[in-house]
Amino acid sequence: MSDSPAPAKSAAELHPLLKAAAAGTVPIAALIGFEVRDIAGGRAVGTLQTGPQHANPMGTLHGGVLCDLADAAMGMAFVSTLTHEQSFTTVNLSIQFFRPAWTTRLTAEALVVQRGKTTGYVECIVKDENGKLVAKAASTCIILSGERAAGR
Repeated sequence: MSDSPAPAKSAAELHPLLKAAAAGTVPIAALIGFEVRDIAGGRAVGTLQTGPQHANPMGTLHGGVLCDLADAAMGMAFVSTLTHEQSFTTVNLSIQFFRPAWTTRLTAEALVVQRGKTTGYVECIVKDENGKLVAKAASTCIILSGERAAGR
């Protein structure tokens, strides 16, 4: 990373977005059933126990669910590099699917690869409960400050 991420903080010092994730008050996480934990230092781990509610018409895990899990893990990894006054938005997201998944426990590990003053690049590897690579995602995030960060 070119610029170091913010150091790990105590619970009282957590970024407001990280507090919401820790409290379990993220609506999309509740809807889909994933959680993102171990968020610090430009890294985050998301988990999801998949089931029939996540299936596409072919009976396999819907790709959008994989995108949501990876996007959430990457977003929280990136948030861990921000100050309280900053927020962010994703400007690009790509994902490669390597194998189908059915009912399994997925783990998405995200890492901030490059963090600059205004943008960052994050990668995420999604594996199944047997450690097999299911997907790999990447995103570019832009840092928002001042009025642009208000309400986000």
